[in-house]
Amino acid sequence: MTSETQATDRTADAEVVRFTSELIRIDTTNHGGGQGWERPAAEYVAARLGEAGLSPRILESAPGRANVVARVRGNDPDAPALLVHGHLDVVPADPELWSAPPFSGEVRDGTVFGRGAVDMKNTDAMLLALVRSWARTGTRPRRDIVLAFTADEEDSAAYGAEWLVREHPSLFSDCAAGVSESGAFTFHARTVSGEPVRLYPVGAGERGSAWLRLTASGTAGHGSKANDDNAVGALAAAVTRIDSHAWPVRLTPVTRAALAGIGDAVGRPVDPDDAGFDPQRDLESVLADFGPAASLVRSTLRNSTNPTVLEAGSKVNVIPSRASALVDGRILPGCAEEFHTTLDELTGDRVEWEYTHRSPALLSPVDSPVFAAMREALLAHDPDAHVVPVCLSGGTDAKQFSELGIPGYGFSPLRLPPSLDYGALFHGVDERVPVDSLTFGVRVLDRFLTTV
Repeated sequence: MTSETQATDRTADAEVVRFTSELIRIDTTNHGGGQGWERPAAEYVAARLGEAGLSPRILESAPGRANVVARVRGNDPDAPALLVHGHLDVVPADPELWSAPPFSGEVRDGTVFGRGAVDMKNTDAMLLALVRSWARTGTRPRRDIVLAFTADEEDSAAYGAEWLVREHPSLFSDCAAGVSESGAFTFHARTVSGEPVRLYPVGAGERGSAWLRLTASGTAGHGSKANDDNAVGALAAAVTRIDSHAWPVRLTPVTRAALAGIGDAVGRPVDPDDAGFDPQRDLESVLADFGPAASLVRSTLRNSTNPTVLEAGSKVNVIPSRASALVDGRILPGCAEEFHTTLDELTGDRVEWEYTHRSPALLSPVDSPVFAAMREALLAHDPDAHVVPVCLSGGTDAKQFSELGIPGYGFSPLRLPPSLDYGALFHGVDERVPVDSLTFGVRVLDRFLTTV
């Protein structure tokens, strides 16, 4: 390593911490229902990119709902571009529950605190620091990199990625793949013999979102009188059926690869493609042997439906004519028809249901050159680790970009200490990220984006 590169690394190390902290201080809380304001963060990002010699575009879908898109030119004009995207909005935070103000961006004991520290202003900051490092050293990636910093990911993406895909598809027309959040962070597990092992789960699939509204209609009346057409009762019965339904196991190609990869890492080999392997019968014993690593696949083995909101009535002695409920549904790739048919059966004749928001499931190849480059970049900086593909239980903006035919991966590299329960920090209290994790991420992204 030359002295110039060392100096550049030190500059990038300082900048990634500063950018994470400063982005956190910009309150971009997304309250849902169109109530958000990402414009100040978009202007901040555009300014940092402009200082690196890029020409970012701020694209506003509605007042204050701003997105930023920029392109870094690569060395090979014939290579398809790679989309790298991160969102600028964050979920609400109750300061009464935090040990430090959630929008302070405080750096304490080698850790950056604040809402967005892991979801996902940390990755936004890593990208800014890396692009500026390239500008200082004259480094260029092999292929064009399209950077997108989006609004509204924490709600429906209607003002962010969904709007960009609909209104500005040409900006991404040559992108062969995309990478973003929710993957490539250290997951500490143990082998079946009790030895510690580090996994890096890389997102290669996502369950689709299927948010539902259930509505029951009945006969209004006095609460003291007999009523065999009670909307509340009909709704409650349907909600109970949905809540107690046991969705069958459905193994996607990504989850099959995850089971095999985790099994190799923890010393409990499993071949989901073996003719003698019955997921309905054998999977629970496999997951028990996986220990903590089972959590990487457990929530993506099935479709799911979780009732979350009930709405009915206004007075205890008045039977309402209408009752409704909201259900958070998630659909595995290839299981949309099964989901729809099952909901018709579970709701029955008395209850109608509809989608209030839908996004497609995502399934990306794990044998692709992009996945291989992600694996190589991680192992170059943590040689003893194990990189495994996983399907995400929730969703990201990758779903929206997949509508343009862009396969998406979760790749926001961080090396984390065993003491940090990283998964619990997403939307949690005292969200934080170690400084060392940020500098690790910049180096891994540098290797990946310059070689892929």
